Amino acid sequence: MRSEEIEIRTGSTEVVHDLTRACEDFLADVDGDGLLHVWVPHATAGLAVLETGAGSDDDLLAALRELLPADGRWRHRHGTPGHGRDHVLPALVPPYATIPVLGGVLALGTWQSVCLVDTNVDNPVRKVRLTFLAG
Repeated sequence: MRSEEIEIRTGSTEVVHDLTRACEDFLADVDGDGLLHVWVPHATAGLAVLETGAGSDDDLLAALRELLPADGRWRHRHGTPGHGRDHVLPALVPPYATIPVLGGVLALGTWQSVCLVDTNVDNPVRKVRLTFLAG
C-alpha cells in the first residue's frame, strides 16, 4: 500500500476541482493493477467522478444549490450564513471514491474526471489522501 496526502486550494467560492492530474501524478511510479482510493478528511466536502469542462461541473453546483440552499433553515449555524448545508453535502456527495487502476493507469471512462466538490466558502484549503492498493 502507498499513501500520500496532497493539499488543494479551493479558494472562497464553491468549486468542482479536477483532481485527475494529481491522481495520475501519484500513480506515475505504478506499473501494476490495483485500486486508487481517494479520501477527503473534511466534514464539508466530497468527491465525484464526472465530466468537467462541458458544463457538468457547473450543473452539479447548481443542483447542489437547489438541493442545499445557503439560507437560514439549517440547525448547524456557525460560519457563513447557510453553512449548515455544507455539513449535509457529504451525505449526497461522499468524501471518498475508489477507481480501478490497470497497468498503472486510472480506468476512467472517456469523459470521466475525479473531482473534489467543495461548497464551503469558509475553508479555502483542503487535504486529499490518495492511497494505492496493489492488486
